[in-house]
Amino acid sequence: MFSNLESPLSPTQQPDPLDNHGEVFTRRWVVELILDLVGYNATDSLADRVAIEPACGHGAFLLPMAERLIASCRLHGRPLSDATGAIRAYDLLAANVDATRSAISVLLIRNDVEPRTARKLAEAWIVQDDFLLGERDEVAADFVVGNPPYVRLEDIPAARSNAYREMCPTMGGRADIFVGFYEQGLRSLKPGGRLAYICADRWMRNAYGKALRGLVAADYAVEAAITMHDVDAFEEQVSAYPAITVIRAGVQGRAAIADTTAEFGEAAAAELSQWFQQEGFEPLRQPGISAAWLNHWFTTQAGWPTGSPARLALIVDLEERFPLLEETGAKVGIGLASGADEVYVTTNGTVAEEARMLPMVMREDLSSGEVDWSGHYLINPWDPEGLVNLADWPLLNAYFRRHWDVLAARNVGRRNPGREHRTIDRVIEGLQQRPKLLLADMSRRIWPVLDNGKYYPHHNLYWIHEDESDWDLEVLGGLLLSDIAELFISTYCVRMRGGTLRFQAQYLRRIRVPHFSTVSAEDCDKLRAAFRARDVSAATKVALRLYGVPQIPS
Repeated sequence: MFSNLESPLSPTQQPDPLDNHGEVFTRRWVVELILDLVGYNATDSLADRVAIEPACGHGAFLLPMAERLIASCRLHGRPLSDATGAIRAYDLLAANVDATRSAISVLLIRNDVEPRTARKLAEAWIVQDDFLLGERDEVAADFVVGNPPYVRLEDIPAARSNAYREMCPTMGGRADIFVGFYEQGLRSLKPGGRLAYICADRWMRNAYGKALRGLVAADYAVEAAITMHDVDAFEEQVSAYPAITVIRAGVQGRAAIADTTAEFGEAAAAELSQWFQQEGFEPLRQPGISAAWLNHWFTTQAGWPTGSPARLALIVDLEERFPLLEETGAKVGIGLASGADEVYVTTNGTVAEEARMLPMVMREDLSSGEVDWSGHYLINPWDPEGLVNLADWPLLNAYFRRHWDVLAARNVGRRNPGREHRTIDRVIEGLQQRPKLLLADMSRRIWPVLDNGKYYPHHNLYWIHEDESDWDLEVLGGLLLSDIAELFISTYCVRMRGGTLRFQAQYLRRIRVPHFSTVSAEDCDKLRAAFRARDVSAATKVALRLYGVPQIPS
């Protein structure tokens, strides 16, 4: 709701009504589902609760909330005047505030509230203010619900954007301002209070959501996450990748995960609401919706997983029963980034002294399942003591001098005067000679390839070697070739266009494997054979038995 605004505005200053304020209005049945999930029900004495709507727009959430509040007061024999402090709704735009106050007044009058009282309640419930910057009463909320605005920080004038970042530390990088609405909404909750938003879900996995995920993991509990990418959830068509999240101020317990299709509508939402409130153990499978309970949520800053509820439930089960890859004595790393491959990587093995030329394996060398070396070398400016003295290496010195302008123009070159010939990453001593599994950074599926200690990996490759363990790398390679290992990667990584997976170290480290000592000699032989034959089916068959899993759900 805030792009193109002068910054900062006082509540009495008016932004241009033609500005794009990120308003996307939510359908009534979606609002009703969210209110059900958060527990805003007439059976509760809602006059004694506090509910916040941080960006009320034209009242898509506020009107159903008021209806439930009216019904609650009738059910509990309370005058509506007792509910003056029960709702606090914010909006930056005077036009939205006036329209919503008018709609609330009409609703109250239709429910036999005297007009003067109706106007006073509407004025008390709805205020013109910036939820992220405004001074609010220190009233802890039982509920925070809504559909925060969708505007990127870089589309907001610098002064206001800086003010938002100062008030909301989780709004890092290229964040959307809805990240701030999450932070401020969560910090408004009293112990046990719940927040429920429908919002774009990219913060759950992308880098700009890391600090917000960390805040949730440290102090809050995810109770539900419902993906609604193909659902007609809004009054107009938007490409927002929405999801409903329900987060409680308290200790993490079980969490519900749900995925929906375009068939998901009002009837299916009612089924989901009933299933969620029953807190049973059986999964829900209906046209348009599949849902399951997880024993816990994913309480780290790392990206939250994606996938069907059944696959996520399997991931949770495996994480409870098996150690992380690096906890079994394996080590994960990335190849060398030079900062100027056109200088440091060559197929001419004579441009510098032989001792300065490291055979380098490239991503394209792995496609067959074995290292098919393309003849590339890394021109290595490092030795065990550090950066080499170019005076000791005349060929290397002459080569780098021919390219000195390129080397000196890099950030790493400008930061290191007199050491402009260094690569971004330092060569890891001994890595070339170590047997290691190599994986390309982008691939349609997981595809580990064994290097028996001949090559140094390029930065488009990730490596795994045994470290303080007796891992047979062909056995480990067989496990990593399996669909179980692929399940971990596809669950945690951000897919590229066309379904390409990213095999970054952060995702590889989240793979769970059994300790090598627990794998029988027979299974070792089978995994080793599957790895050598590149037989994914055979590797998966053994892996399913080792993990105690009958099959991988769709």
